[in-house]
Amino acid sequence: MPATRHSPLAASSLVLGMMSGTSADGIDTALVKISGAPPHLKFRLLDHSHQSFPPQLRKEILRVAEQNPLTPGEFSQLHARLGYIYAEAALDACKKFRISRKSIDLIGNHGQTIFHQGPSPSRSPLVTRHSPIPSTLQLGDGSIIANLTGITTVSDFRPADMALGGQGAPLVPFADYALYRHPKLGRVGLNIGGIANITVIPANAKPSDVFAFDTGPGNMLIDALVQHFTDGRLCYDKNARLARRGHLNRPLLERLLRDPYFKFSPPKSTGREYFGATYVKELLALARRQQIKPNDILHTVTIFTALSMAEALYRFILPKHNIRQLIVSGGGAQNPLLMSQLTALLSPSSVRTQHAAPNLGKVLASSPMRRFSPIEVLPSTNFHIPTDAKEALAFAILAYETFHHRPAHIPTATGARRPAILGKICYPPPRSQAQR
Repeated sequence: MPATRHSPLAASSLVLGMMSGTSADGIDTALVKISGAPPHLKFRLLDHSHQSFPPQLRKEILRVAEQNPLTPGEFSQLHARLGYIYAEAALDACKKFRISRKSIDLIGNHGQTIFHQGPSPSRSPLVTRHSPIPSTLQLGDGSIIANLTGITTVSDFRPADMALGGQGAPLVPFADYALYRHPKLGRVGLNIGGIANITVIPANAKPSDVFAFDTGPGNMLIDALVQHFTDGRLCYDKNARLARRGHLNRPLLERLLRDPYFKFSPPKSTGREYFGATYVKELLALARRQQIKPNDILHTVTIFTALSMAEALYRFILPKHNIRQLIVSGGGAQNPLLMSQLTALLSPSSVRTQHAAPNLGKVLASSPMRRFSPIEVLPSTNFHIPTDAKEALAFAILAYETFHHRPAHIPTATGARRPAILGKICYPPPRSQAQR
């Protein structure tokens, strides 16, 4: 029986989690069965689906996310339109899952991020930015979703964390902790979306032992370069086909690795405001001055992306924690070149690293990447979580906790001063009037 504003959820609840990330490629929806409460919260992923955004809508989202001007009317229209699209995606998911909307107790919708600026200073040498007030904005009106689906909807999760001094990201560590905590193995969850973020879960960790941060670009730079070089015909480098045709350009790699973001201590977060269109424009200008071929740029940026993730592990995590497994989710988990580089970089054998990327061993000569035991790199599918479903699953869990008036973030991961109850709850029409 769906919950109303006057009734608690049943002992076991069905929740739809919805996520559209910084890549703006579409909506991932997860159907999750949840019961209990921390530390005995139980959940199971029952099904998941993906609905792509129409090309013109994706173009509009990216235009706004790149901080191009828009009028208040255009902003209002996009916020409402996305609400309708999320509602449609939720109802379509119910049909695909062959479950009545009446059986769904709750929707947790992340929304579409068009701006995110955490409290840490984050200036790239390629981009000059100034943002005096930490803030975040996710579009997709929760009231529209609730009223069109007839299902109570939780959205706008990040501002509560930021109000308490947190980065507002990453929020997925709350789910990572429940998914991956192990009594004897230290693990790291890595999600490679537009931005890459990691969750550190030491062996037998308590929630206060967990920390997390954005390592830097995930698919964002690769996708933008592919779209540029193909004049928009391709949105991403499927199976790294283009990057594999190129070669490593060491001077470009070294230049990219000097970005100060990678040396900022966590907690930290970033987004399209830092690694977006302006960054890509300056990267392309730099590559043109060095007369680097397009496929060589793609190859080098793919290696750079993997190296920035590995560098975060070696710089901020491994000196203090014994980590044995890296569990990867997100679209980047399907990029074979990115995954092979991560595996090579986390191997103790410099021979394997140099074989995976010629000359990369020279770049690592002065790096802190040494002296540590090998780390096993695994896709989240090994843990029965499809790589493209984990974040949607996480926001189902966060919505469930919010509805029960419980914090659903880890302050040591975001930097918040204390726990917060995340999100805003939007209710459907009274049951007798709700659309059936």
